[in-house]
Amino acid sequence: MPEKKAIFKLKNVTKFFDGKDSIVKALDDVSLEVFEGEIFGIIGMSGAGKSTLVRTLNRLESITDGTILFDNQDLALLSPKKLRSTRQQIGMIFQDFNLLTQRKVLDNIMLPMKIAGVRSASERRSRAKEMLNIVGISEKENAYPAQLSGGQKQRVAIARAISVAPKVLLCDEATSALDPKTTGEILSLLRDINEKTKITIIIITHEMEVIEKICNRVAIMNDGKLVEIGNVREIFTNPKTDTAKQLVYRKDNKINPFEMTDKRCVRVVFDGSSASEPIIADLVLTTGEKVSILSANTKSVGGIGFGQMILELPGKHEAAERVMTYLKQKGIFAAEIEGGESYL
Repeated sequence: MPEKKAIFKLKNVTKFFDGKDSIVKALDDVSLEVFEGEIFGIIGMSGAGKSTLVRTLNRLESITDGTILFDNQDLALLSPKKLRSTRQQIGMIFQDFNLLTQRKVLDNIMLPMKIAGVRSASERRSRAKEMLNIVGISEKENAYPAQLSGGQKQRVAIARAISVAPKVLLCDEATSALDPKTTGEILSLLRDINEKTKITIIIITHEMEVIEKICNRVAIMNDGKLVEIGNVREIFTNPKTDTAKQLVYRKDNKINPFEMTDKRCVRVVFDGSSASEPIIADLVLTTGEKVSILSANTKSVGGIGFGQMILELPGKHEAAERVMTYLKQKGIFAAEIEGGESYL
């Protein structure tokens, strides 16, 4: 199997801002690699440093210390002219779309090509029409941004960003302003573009649902630090840090299951192969022990169906251990969680 090539390499990246009363460390010794062709997620809550990090990837923000290599080029060492040409290889879309309101859709998409040096107007127009076809809104080429829905505006923004065939597409909270249905459509579009063109996509978000739907790997940030990084399915199944647990164990239910019991609880995760098996029924028959299902849901993580439950274990230690042993023997992920942790 060929070795993966890193399109971005970050080593010990640190960024300070001068605050009103003190110096703020927005990025704290961040090191990671993003590989060509993958969909890579960077997630964290407000103030975690994720948006600052993505702006350093095209040097919209300079760094205080460390190194950022893009396609084996040190961004800090590029001349202004070389930096401008390098930025054309790094497309970007934003939460608020950033379309030019006085220009029609087709003109919005043609503009980056003109800046990139495509002199032929007919070539720019032909390419813009091709991009509109890719994002599925060819009929809107003569509309103005004000005449479009939020989802349509983001499709135009995506078409504009990929019109110059960049190597990387940065998405900074690109679905945060959209409703759930439109968010799903935009994420599916990005996945399709990634599969067809092999463009590397880096998604910045505070929503774990976005990461779960299309990302291959994810970096989790908190207070400027990279606290956990790995395969999305692995982190969904077994988050190790408190920050990762808070993002994965979401409070989707209106009732906190821990308010219903003072007994030991376990989080059980089923993948697509085990979700169809009668695990709980077989557990009761095999061990003779009863468990209560306090919470349960299902979701798609990386295109694979997963189910997760919070089970109340039997009150006696020996009985609870029999249940845990059964789950482990079945190869099902099961981890005890405390009532103070976030819940499903």
